[in-house]
Amino acid sequence: MAYNLLKGKRGIIFGALNDMSIAWKVAEKAHEEGAIFTLSNTAVAKRFGDIETLCEKTGSQFIAADATNVEELRELFVRSMEILGGKIDFVLHSIGMSLNVRKGLTYDKIKYEYYEKTLDISAVSFHKTLAVARELDAITEEGSVVALSYIAAQRTLYGYNDMADAKSLLESIARSFGYIYGRDKKIRINTISQSPTPTTAGSGVKGFDGLMDFTERMSPLGNATADDCANYCIVMFSDLTKKVTMQNLFHDGGFSSMGMSLKAMSMYNKSLDPDIQIPPDLD
Repeated sequence: MAYNLLKGKRGIIFGALNDMSIAWKVAEKAHEEGAIFTLSNTAVAKRFGDIETLCEKTGSQFIAADATNVEELRELFVRSMEILGGKIDFVLHSIGMSLNVRKGLTYDKIKYEYYEKTLDISAVSFHKTLAVARELDAITEEGSVVALSYIAAQRTLYGYNDMADAKSLLESIARSFGYIYGRDKKIRINTISQSPTPTTAGSGVKGFDGLMDFTERMSPLGNATADDCANYCIVMFSDLTKKVTMQNLFHDGGFSSMGMSLKAMSMYNKSLDPDIQIPPDLD
């Protein structure tokens, strides 16, 4: 059901690759809610993904840009404003990549050249995006920018590796720019800390299936899906959240407030004593 929450709004959505991407789901929802927008990812992502299908479905244009490259970001914003016919009302930053994670290197043995790429791609690209947009005065007053984060920015999760550092930096950038943008243009900058989600990137984290099972058992509402996250992003882009800024918003079914759940404890006890029977409603 659509509510026309974004009717007349223009946006840029970074990071859509295929229909498993949260950015893909956000684009679908934004289109349903009346927004027009451009889609951006690297040229390589376009070749390996299915972005043309999303463009056709949402009536959008794809603009290839490396979000770590200031000149390419500048061209992206200029072209987007030309295509959309005005300044940008909302931006989604859904970008993250770690070669250390992909290659299975543990945190104490990461390669620093990979580490620098992790930070540049997954966090500094957000700073560059906001800085370029500010230089061009590309975002409307009371606009909204959202970046996707994860609870590993606050807590250590085995296997998330240097991406945890990147998410911490991402959230700090949102707060720092949130003050500047809010003070001058009433523009909101927030991060959404999403449940582990089986995207193409997320599924590459070591032990991901076990993590998904654990967080599902721990969260009173269960894991938030990519569709759930897209709905939350739409609300954050809408005029309903004009006073929300500089926040890291947990969207994780309650996981971030839990210590131990009955379901998780029952599973843990079972691992200690195989004879323990878990009630069917706790499976």
